[in-house]
Amino acid sequence: MNGMDHAAVSLGKAQRSAFLIGAVALAACTIGAMASPAQFFQSYLVAYLFWVGIALGCLAIVMLHNLVGGGWGMVIRRLLESGTKTLPLMALLIVPLLFGLQHLYIWARPEVVAADELIRHKTPYLNVPFFLGRTAFYFAVWLLLSYLLNKWSVNGLPANKAKSLSGPGILIYGLTVTFASVDWVMSLEPHWFSTIYGAIFVVGQALATLAFLIVVLLLLSRRQPMADALKPSHFHDLGNLMLAFVMLWAYVAFSQYLIIWAGNLPEEIPWYVKRLRGGWGWFAGALIALHFAIPFLLLLARVNKRRIATLGAIASGMIVMRLVDLYWIVTPAFHDRRLHLHWMDLLAPVGVGGIWIAFFLWNLKKQPLLPEEALP
Repeated sequence: MNGMDHAAVSLGKAQRSAFLIGAVALAACTIGAMASPAQFFQSYLVAYLFWVGIALGCLAIVMLHNLVGGGWGMVIRRLLESGTKTLPLMALLIVPLLFGLQHLYIWARPEVVAADELIRHKTPYLNVPFFLGRTAFYFAVWLLLSYLLNKWSVNGLPANKAKSLSGPGILIYGLTVTFASVDWVMSLEPHWFSTIYGAIFVVGQALATLAFLIVVLLLLSRRQPMADALKPSHFHDLGNLMLAFVMLWAYVAFSQYLIIWAGNLPEEIPWYVKRLRGGWGWFAGALIALHFAIPFLLLLARVNKRRIATLGAIASGMIVMRLVDLYWIVTPAFHDRRLHLHWMDLLAPVGVGGIWIAFFLWNLKKQPLLPEEALP
């Protein structure tokens, strides 16, 4: 059995394990939904946002690599393409959320709309049929981009059509993710708004994706053909990219905080007030320390980016903090007076993630792990 066969067998075992873990976790959450449907939808929303963000981040980084090239992208090319192919799964997994709109969004409750003048003014945009239509449109765009980019990838290298699509494709991705973040997350609190909100999600998706890819490369690094193809320079480049997005996330997140806090407007500051009290402030402090300061300092050192185990540990921590960040953004919309942690908040990401990873690995094992141009 050659190295490629060994890799396929290993991926198959990992796929079955991931699917089993995900199915059990989702089954437990389904049972929990019978007792507390509102909590189920809240936990499922955070989990869904995390994993769809990695799928969309793969799409964005594929287009970025099509435009700029570089050896760093060749070693993760198959991983990225497999990630984009999970978007049909995510289109299916969003369906449960559509049955829980009234549990999640106060603008979907007629009695609330009737009693709130500001929400009534926003009903031309915030209404269930238009929300469903926009969601369908976002996925239609993402699925079309993914289909064309994968179709026009020849032996791991983008054809001229793929390069031509990637420029406007990145702009389209940015716009659709911005509107999706407004619809799915910002409208949880329809009295509040932020013009930089979409950028926070775009950067967060890229950061989560890079961290995930680094961890996968770490797990594959001792198996052929990755063992011979991966060089310290590849991890150094990926570490530099992760450092750039860590800094960019800190910039956009702090910019939003600074502008809103300096403005001190009563319609804007409550969003931060509820996320800095009742125990939520500990999450904010953890994000500052573990999502920015410590990764930033560690990634400044060249040696940490060239040691695969060290970089993998940093990336693993970043994956956890990306989930914490989404939890801190979403959950206080429902529990603003005190810190709230439910067992479904822990199992839902495992459940959705297990199914997503199984589908990701299923796509990955259908083709060689490396394009021909990246083989040693």
